[in-house]
Amino acid sequence: MEGDGQVVDGPLAGVRVIDLTRALAGPFCTLVLAGLGADVIKLEEPAVGDVARGNAPYVGPAGLGMSPSGPDDLSLATLNRCRGKRSVTLDLKRTGAQRIFEDLVCHADVVVENFSSGTAERLGVGYAVARSANPSIVYCSISGFGAGSDSGVRAMDAIIQALSGIMLTSGDAEDPPIRVGVPVADVLTPVWAVVGILAALQRRQRSGTGEHVDVSMLGVLTSLVASEDWAALGQLGQPMRTGPTLPRLAPFGLYRCADGWIALVAPQDKLVAALFGAMGRPELQKDPRFATRDVRVSHHSELSIEIESWTAELSVAAVVDALDAAGVPAAPVRSPVEAVIDRRVVARRETVQVEHPRVGPVDGLWTSGVPVRMSGDGVGFTRLAPYLGEHTEEVLSGLCGYSLEELRALRRQRVI
Repeated sequence: MEGDGQVVDGPLAGVRVIDLTRALAGPFCTLVLAGLGADVIKLEEPAVGDVARGNAPYVGPAGLGMSPSGPDDLSLATLNRCRGKRSVTLDLKRTGAQRIFEDLVCHADVVVENFSSGTAERLGVGYAVARSANPSIVYCSISGFGAGSDSGVRAMDAIIQALSGIMLTSGDAEDPPIRVGVPVADVLTPVWAVVGILAALQRRQRSGTGEHVDVSMLGVLTSLVASEDWAALGQLGQPMRTGPTLPRLAPFGLYRCADGWIALVAPQDKLVAALFGAMGRPELQKDPRFATRDVRVSHHSELSIEIESWTAELSVAAVVDALDAAGVPAAPVRSPVEAVIDRRVVARRETVQVEHPRVGPVDGLWTSGVPVRMSGDGVGFTRLAPYLGEHTEEVLSGLCGYSLEELRALRRQRVI
């Protein structure tokens, strides 16, 4: 680890990020940047910090709990989202805070914020201020509906899911809307923000000037929903919600076993023949309802009944083994707890064990890694989550040149 907190030889080594974000969508963006080697300086409100610092559960010397048991306890959200970052306290509402922000921006390449519309400008940390301090700055705004858009609706993940249409893409036709269990708007939007930031940094190499990168949660999630041809399917009389299977690609989807579920994908004739062979029912290949892809689609319900008459009598492991042997793509439907310790993703550091800066690795708790492998390596988190304000003096003195007396005065004024 270099003195400025960057991953040695990380692909973004030399890139410094001023992190104004809070909660999940913004911090996830800066988490990815930190995992790629950027020096991320997280600005947090004194005494309180990011709202995620107060989100249960907590981890400390006494273990895992729903409330903090001592001063060394940190929320699990903080341990996960603040990895690779340096924490500097700064009360943006205090006189003098804007000057400190400008001083930091002068030594930075990127600023990321996810305030509600107009808040950054009111606090004196908006794009115009940052650009005035450093014309080459890449300033990224993550918001619910686009920078400067005041919809009057708070951009929470469930709100964005509801507006995007994604809640009515899963389940059966008669089911209520289904909220995706992973906060998809909150974790996919920042990935697109990183794409925008990297594109802006690349263009800056040519132009020498920065720009404002504007990414909305609604835009990201709706664009992903639009990757399916919903209107065309509706015009052709195809159902929007098909439950566990997808009839137009039958057999395709989830099938019940004696002790769980499997996912099965076998739309081509060759795969269907192998499936029927694994089932011990090769005669089904000649059944006029299943002989071709088009007729299988027309008779998808009968096909599902035939498949589940076989799978329902066997364990998930037995069915998957039989289909693997036959060359038919299949997999068990696993719980999230099982999935995050898959030896393949663990070996590639795509999931990693939770680590506490005082306690060390926490048994049984896993979190996201950086799911990108590079031949030059240098990705990942060698700096653990910081305590609130842990790097305030280090950054303001070492980076911006503030004297010890200036820092003391700022503390007395409760600016930092």
